[in-house]
Amino acid sequence: HVQLVESGGGSVQAGGSLRLSCEASGGTYSHYRPYCMAWFRQPPGKSREGVAAIDTRGSVTIADSVKGRFSISKDNAGSTLYLQMNDLRPEDTAMYYCQMRLDTLCSGGDWGDTVHYKYWGQGTQVTVS
Repeated sequence: HVQLVESGGGSVQAGGSLRLSCEASGGTYSHYRPYCMAWFRQPPGKSREGVAAIDTRGSVTIADSVKGRFSISKDNAGSTLYLQMNDLRPEDTAMYYCQMRLDTLCSGGDWGDTVHYKYWGQGTQVTVS
């Protein structure tokens, strides 16, 4: 069973930056088993949406709404996922979740649909004013 714990959220002014982290533990994922890790966000009163994803091969997908401002990365062990957020805007305000799915990469066009992920963390709040 994979456990995901997000951190790094907070309150910032528009134009500021934050770096989110997600620590993964448990389960049997490794470099030898395909996986897709992604950041999702859920603004107040809205549905959860995919922000960025990265898979075992290091292939990256970024949502158009944050392209050029956000970047996703992971450590070599694949146990820590990061989301670097620059030039933050009030519309970026949301609860941010780390999510993971095993035995499949992020390709196929469904990376941004939360129903395709089996594991997710408790979330970390990002507020931009």
